[in-house]
Amino acid sequence: MFDSHAHLNDEQFAMDLPDVLRRADEVGIEGIINIGFDLASSQRAVALAEEHAKLYAVVGVHPHDAVTMDADVCRQLETMAAHPKVVALGETGLDYYYDHSPRDTQAAVFREHFQLARELGKPLVIHSRDAAADTMAVIQDNADVACVLHCYSGSLEMAEQYLALGHVISFAGPITFKNASRVRKVAAGVPLERTLIETDCPYLAPVPYRGKRNEPSYVLKVAEQLAELHNVSLDEVIRQTTANTKTFFGIQ
Repeated sequence: MFDSHAHLNDEQFAMDLPDVLRRADEVGIEGIINIGFDLASSQRAVALAEEHAKLYAVVGVHPHDAVTMDADVCRQLETMAAHPKVVALGETGLDYYYDHSPRDTQAAVFREHFQLARELGKPLVIHSRDAAADTMAVIQDNADVACVLHCYSGSLEMAEQYLALGHVISFAGPITFKNASRVRKVAAGVPLERTLIETDCPYLAPVPYRGKRNEPSYVLKVAEQLAELHNVSLDEVIRQTTANTKTFFGIQ
């Protein structure tokens, strides 16, 4: 399995990362995509990727932190993105739920990530919350850059539009939540050939771990739920989502 979106660079893992990685090994996790959300966490993601063979890094500035993006940060992201274990830029996007950064700043930084990804030939990891229409508009304006819609929570109709543009969709722990019938319907409707799985750890732990700190080993629960939704074997979900992750991020 691949956990296509984790934050092992979060301080919640500072004390026991070796144990977390051991548990990931025990359930058969082949790789973990470690996602930056600001300059410091991006630097930490690269450092961890250098230390651990199964970790890969993504560097970027989350919409919450869009106000921190300036020319110097952009230059540093560009430098980091040249590292052989940096497989994408992000996570970037729009978040109108918290509005920690002004919406016009979020949009400008979102578009800046697209430009950087285009110049570097890297895909983008997209965060979108309560901003579905505006996120779609920016992505449509930049249709030449490959995107993964991480921890997808939008409609099936919009997911189909993303698929038509050539993008991929990633599902996380919420597809296991009792009150998440809508996202399960979407997950069942997205072809496995275009689906990734993730934890978004330390957030959004799946059932039966809901409320606890999430970690990569729990991505197995996401895979099990997808197998049930698609009426296929767990082995098929693991095989297909692993292949999809490697293809999207250019991992050999």
